[in-house]
Amino acid sequence: MINDEIRAKEVRLVGAEGEQIGITPIREALQMATDLNLDLVNVAPQAKPPVCRIMDYGKFRYEQQKKDKEARKNQKIVDTKEVWFRANIDEHDYQTKLRNVVKFLKEGDKVKCSVRFRGREIAHASIGQKILERVKEEVAEHSTIERHPKLEGRSMIMILAPKTQ
Repeated sequence: MINDEIRAKEVRLVGAEGEQIGITPIREALQMATDLNLDLVNVAPQAKPPVCRIMDYGKFRYEQQKKDKEARKNQKIVDTKEVWFRANIDEHDYQTKLRNVVKFLKEGDKVKCSVRFRGREIAHASIGQKILERVKEEVAEHSTIERHPKLEGRSMIMILAPKTQ
């Protein structure tokens, strides 16, 4: 709330330079703000009495928007990439998929490694377990395990997260 929107009778006033002025009636605080061509802004409405500050509200909002925009620009959105393996995967195919897993982890993305079972392959779930354990060991320097291998329906799933430096 700013200026005339403030409904308290008394406020704890902070000056334009950050100095403590003290508890003053709202009319006096508003008059001080208008004399300086600034706004009276309620910065802590839940306090007793509310804390108000004399500042240029437009400039304050502009600076706040710049900070928010910069924070959004610098944040990293973590995607989850999925790499499918088969129970009877050949060595070359395995190495190719493993390279992709390492690449995704280095880019900062999580990786969901899945072994898909078809038909009677589900009876040999231990083969899928061995494949995921091998992946886990080979990418240990780049990742941490977020979810250990677990059979869900006809797929065995493991989730890897990139190591934080």
